[in-house]
Amino acid sequence: MPRTLLLVLAALCAFGVVAALMIRVMPGPLKESDYLVVGSVATLVGLGVLFLALVSTNMKSSDVFFKRRRK
Repeated sequence: MPRTLLLVLAALCAFGVVAALMIRVMPGPLKESDYLVVGSVATLVGLGVLFLALVSTNMKSSDVFFKRRRK
């Protein structure tokens, strides 16, 4: 349970940092579509962080995406 909570918090922190950076970097005045772009990019980065953390911690096999069939 603590590992899952830590992974979720890491994804949420990545989301927050990316969203804050993009809002600060994008030239103003911001429109609704700009906020949509910021949210979608931040979501993509947050899910990417979560995916990479899950692959690197929980799945230690050499073939993460493929499993060999039993004969």
